[in-house]
Amino acid sequence: RLLVFPKMMENEVFMSFMFYSTVLILKMYVVAIITGQVRLRKKAFANPEDALRNGGLQYYREDPDVERCRRAHRNDMENIFPFLFLGAVYSLLEPSPTVARIHFFTFCVGRLVHTAAYLLRLRAPTRSVAYSVAQLPCFSMALQILVATIPYW
Repeated sequence: RLLVFPKMMENEVFMSFMFYSTVLILKMYVVAIITGQVRLRKKAFANPEDALRNGGLQYYREDPDVERCRRAHRNDMENIFPFLFLGAVYSLLEPSPTVARIHFFTFCVGRLVHTAAYLLRLRAPTRSVAYSVAQLPCFSMALQILVATIPYW
């Protein structure tokens, strides 16, 4: 029904989820742009046609800095995509808006710090702590979803 989406716009938790999800997706776009810029600066292209256009086939190669950016981006996909599902479903469970915001904020900050630690090569264990902190709200949301849906399995 067409009236479903306007109802979701009245859901304070869902709107908070939409805000943090959009921040995270924009962050992923920024990492993709950074990856492309590092490729150009380091002349390390993934495709022969790109290498030929930018100096020759000798630039059809891997580079450790480009690979670092790619790993950061891949890690985002492995973690942000599940958050998008969990957060959307969690929003439908009518959780406390304050508790939900804490979940979403914690995940978002954890992912921002994780990316900064990856790209800026911050000293260990900064990246792994940020990763772990971001996993806590996802685990919490997943458990709450399971508890709410156990009667329907």
